[in-house]
This record gives sequence, C-alpha cells and structure tokens, in this order.
Amino acid sequence: MDSKIGILCAGDRELAPFLPCLQNMRIVEKAMLKIHVGSLNGVPVVMLFSGACKVNAAIAAQILIDHFGVDTIINAGTAGGMHPALQILDTVVSTEVAYHDIAGKILTDFHPWMDSVWFQADARLLALARAAAEKQNADRPVHFGRMVTGEAFIADKGRDAINTSFQPLSVDMETAAVAHVCHVNGIPFLAVRTITDTADHSGTGHFEQNCVQASTLSKDFVLALLDEMKFKA
Repeated sequence: MDSKIGILCAGDRELAPFLPCLQNMRIVEKAMLKIHVGSLNGVPVVMLFSGACKVNAAIAAQILIDHFGVDTIINAGTAGGMHPALQILDTVVSTEVAYHDIAGKILTDFHPWMDSVWFQADARLLALARAAAEKQNADRPVHFGRMVTGEAFIADKGRDAINTSFQPLSVDMETAAVAHVCHVNGIPFLAVRTITDTADHSGTGHFEQNCVQASTLSKDFVLALLDEMKFKA
C-alpha cells in the first residue's frame, strides 16, 4: 500500500489512543502543531490534534496535504449525538458533512461553487468503512449518515433548529472544515466520531466523562478501517 493517511483529531485526548500504536514515530513541529509521523499496522500515517474549532482544523488539514503529502484524511474523535437513535459510545461514520452555522449560499454561490451545502465522503472509503463495520462486535454499533459542524458545543440550545434543518446523526466543531479542505484539494475524506453526549445526556459534563472511552472506540474503528484499506488496496 503506497498511500499516506492523515489522521486528524480535534483534541489531545482524541489523539492519545493512537500514539501507543504508532510505529517508527518521529515528531515534526509546524505552525505550533506537533505532528506524529510513522505507521499503524504497516500503513504510513501522519497524525496530529489540531485544537478545537473550524479554523484550527482547516489549518491542520492543509498542513497534512501541503507539507506531508497525505492523499487521504480521516477525521477521528468524538461528537455529540443528535439523532434520537444514537446512544453514548455509538460510532458515527460520515456519509456527508455540512456547516450548520453558515448560510448555504456562501458555498454554492461563491468558492468552492458547490452543488449543495454537503461535502460528500469518499465513496471508496465509505465502502471500506462499511466492510469494517460488518466485522464490529454487535455491542459496538456503527451508524452511517450525516454530520454537521459549527462553532459551538451543542447541549440543548439550538438542537431543535439544527435537527429540523439538517437531520444529522451527530454534531461537532471541526469535521466540515476538514471535509472542506479535502474537497478543494481533491483529497478523499472520511470522518469517524464516537458519541460522548446526546439530547438525553447533554452537556459538557457528559463529554468529559465519556471522552476517553469514546476516543478509544473511534481509534479502534479507524484501525479496522486501515486494515481494510491495506488488504483491499
């Protein structure tokens, strides 16, 4: 497998479960970011956490492309559950991603002149993710669907409006920005986010309580996806 995969997390706790698995690691610092270069199960990877919010995620994604030559980016970590079917510690894989906090015409009438507000996940990565999901333990559900991104932690305020407008499975503060950068660079993209909080268990307290376990589950699924990529290259 000749691909080099970028793995981009928002926070240090989301990246932390990957680091003990990284082989032949070296660290490069750029733009105040610490980038970990090595391999996961024989797959060349470049990993980092960007910091929260859209701009930080976009900076990190462009660095992965321009300075490390990645040809695929996986956004991994945690998210808030929006769909009532989701439970804490379920994993969501993106089929399409949008911003919930900007006017849609900004993306359709101006650069990058999209057909809709939705950034589509890469079809091949989705197929490989579905193959990986089929091998998951039944007690670790994986859902495929929409994710949305905005500059706020969604507890209760704004939840109904987002659900009405977008019908997403999950919400976070970075994914659409990473998808946006990948779109304009022609780089395949997929997001894997595990749920830390829901409408029934909302608030930053639930995020803090579940972040470590959710991040580990997200890491586990990404490793399963990398295995599928390696063996079906």
